[in-house]
Amino acid sequence: MVDIVITEFMDEAAVARLAQHYDTHYDPKLVDDPAAMHGHLTSARALIVRNRTQVREALLSMGPKLRVVGRLGVGLDNIDVAACKARSIKVIPATGANDLSVAEYVITTALMLLRGAFLRSAEVAAGAWPRQSMMGRELAGKTIGLVGYGSIAREVAWRAHMMGMQIVAYDPFLAADHPGWQIARNVSLDAVLELSDVVSLHTPLTDATQHMIDARALATMKPDGVLINAARGGIVDEAALAEALRNARLGGAALDVFEVEPLTAEAGEKFMDLENLVLTPHIAGVTGESNERVSHLIAEKVLEALGNKT
Repeated sequence: MVDIVITEFMDEAAVARLAQHYDTHYDPKLVDDPAAMHGHLTSARALIVRNRTQVREALLSMGPKLRVVGRLGVGLDNIDVAACKARSIKVIPATGANDLSVAEYVITTALMLLRGAFLRSAEVAAGAWPRQSMMGRELAGKTIGLVGYGSIAREVAWRAHMMGMQIVAYDPFLAADHPGWQIARNVSLDAVLELSDVVSLHTPLTDATQHMIDARALATMKPDGVLINAARGGIVDEAALAEALRNARLGGAALDVFEVEPLTAEAGEKFMDLENLVLTPHIAGVTGESNERVSHLIAEKVLEALGNKT
């Protein structure tokens, strides 16, 4: 009888740690096989997922013995927290374990988009030598705007500060006396969009943030500004973004998250042939190091919740 079901990739050493104490079924392909998942969940007391497994009423009904849901990451938009609470199921996110990885992703893509040269290797390899058009811009002296100023955004802010950037942020939920405001100016959302050379999104996906960055918001940004979304798909109106990029109303963008994931060829067609765009498959928070941290944190918390049986 299976005690713990893991439906998406997890560090193998953390899986082995769980298996020392409980009968553990680890199969990253389960996320795409609901029928097989059903069979394993019947006896499971714990379920461990990333962002693709939809932990909602239909799935929860498959696991009548579930007591814990471990999330290998921090976003909970794929988990019906209220339904879990009604069933007395504890939901455990890996808070803080991948902050550094996401922060480095934001800084990396900001550098890529402002400098521009890193996206044009094929031209140089083909024998072109476009030095003047590849000069690009520096981060130093520019303004980065953070929409949401939680722990990940504050990691971005410290790195941007050390690189000589000015920082503005919008977060109506963060206390005005929080130490993070020592290096960031607390402004409105519109001010973040208007003032920033780089705008980075750090909010959850809610009814209030759905398409927060729409055509109007994009028009508020600087024409040579860049937008980075490593938070949640759906915060950005992708069609409006593609149109702004294609018509040179925005300098560039990086998307690590999408309205539909995995991104299909049909959904991605609007982004084709855009040279000022970086697309990655929801990996901002996933590095070798962060995968170890996230996996081991969740393994230990799940064992603690279940009682660490030997």
